[in-house]
Amino acid sequence: MPSRGLPSTQDALRILAEKRTRPQRRPPPPAGRSLTPLLKALDARFGQGPGALQARWREIVGPEIARRTEPVKLTKARGGAPSSLEIRVAGPAAAIIQHQAHEILARVNLFLGAEAVQKLRVVQGPLRFKPEPARAPVRRLPPLDAAEEAKLARDMADAPDGPLKAALTALGRGVLRQRR
Repeated sequence: MPSRGLPSTQDALRILAEKRTRPQRRPPPPAGRSLTPLLKALDARFGQGPGALQARWREIVGPEIARRTEPVKLTKARGGAPSSLEIRVAGPAAAIIQHQAHEILARVNLFLGAEAVQKLRVVQGPLRFKPEPARAPVRRLPPLDAAEEAKLARDMADAPDGPLKAALTALGRGVLRQRR
């Protein structure tokens, strides 16, 4: 068998132009691209659930009701039956919450969409999340007058410039405001 020599440069270019090379390996598509239709279908079928309500419960029902309640389970009924929301109520407030059921349902339906929930189920029990205590309003103190500010600046004149001097000046202002 005669030995074949190496092809010339022109022959090599012609061979490479005619031959199909293996396609470059592509990375897999982003997971979100294939998961988005699935998540949309699940959301349409089962709804948002109590997680969406839990995150914004205080805004939905107001601070007084939110202090005593928490959403537990959102049940989407099958076959046209009414869907229901189960809420847990702390202690003897269940009777009061039961009387406010229509108002709570109206607010929840405003958040989730018209007629998303038709029934409210009230269950007594301890709340999993601690209610936030009512905060006292913050009282702002008036600023120092020019004479007190000048005296503070004179007292701090010997201190070297830097973050320590700024912190001490702020502390001095706070102390002088409290003395008023």
